[in-house]
Order: sequence, then structure tokens, then C-alpha cells
Amino acid sequence: MGDWELRPASAADVEAVAELRAVVLRADLERLGRYDGQRVRQRLRDGFAPAHTWVIEADGVFAGCVSLRPAEDAHWLEHFCLAPNLQGGGIGTAVLRGLMERCDREGTLVRLNVLRGSAARRLYERHGFTLESEDPVDVFLVREPAGRELPYDR
Repeated sequence: MGDWELRPASAADVEAVAELRAVVLRADLERLGRYDGQRVRQRLRDGFAPAHTWVIEADGVFAGCVSLRPAEDAHWLEHFCLAPNLQGGGIGTAVLRGLMERCDREGTLVRLNVLRGSAARRLYERHGFTLESEDPVDVFLVREPAGRELPYDR
């Protein structure tokens, strides 16, 4: 897995994150007929909130990011991107496990959306996320904090 760490993001990280997001999402968006490099980067810029974001560094170099944005009834896991050459090596799993342990301690529900057909969905499902809804482009997943029962009215 190599040497890696999380550090708080700053506004200065936005362009590196936007560029990585465009690279990571390109194949899935092209498969769905929705890739527009400018739009992908701008959506990241518009939603980038350094206060709720961490940068992943591997061997001291920018390698990715993840956000956990508080909302009314849950936290939203967003902008989870890892450099392609580091995917599959355990860093993403370790980052996600740490964030989910934090949410479990806080008793916080977590939501996310992933592109339809994305391999990332398997990672999320291994960490307890289940299908909430889907549309032609996005799959919306939810994860209850460990030890909490699902309400019947969902």
C-alpha cells in the first residue's frame, strides 16, 4: 500500500482535485455518453468545500481526495477520487473504513451517488452501502451507522 496520509484540504487544492476527478470519471462518463471535461471540472469547483474535504497524499505527493459533507439528515460522501495508478492497492479501502468508523461513532447516516456501472460501487457495497434509488446516470447508496436499525418507512 505504500506510505500515505490524509491532510485537511485547502482552497489551493481545488485545481488538482478537479483534474483528477476528470481523469477518474472519464471512462464511466464516456460509457454513459455524458463526458464533458469542462463540465466535470466545473462541477467539482462549484461543490468544493475545503472545510469538509481531505487530500490523500501517497509518498508525500497528491494522490486523491474525499469529502464528507454534513447535510440535514446525513453526511454525503463526495469527490472520492484516487489516482488510477494507486487504485486497488488498499488506500481507498483504508480511507473509506476510517471515515465510516467516524460516522459509526457519531451515529451518522451516510449517502453517496456513484455513476451507473462504476466499479466503485463494489467498494461502497463492501462497506455496508445499499441501494436507495437510481436513475439512468446515477445510483444513490445509503449506509446506516453500525448497530442502527433501518426504519420501516424508507
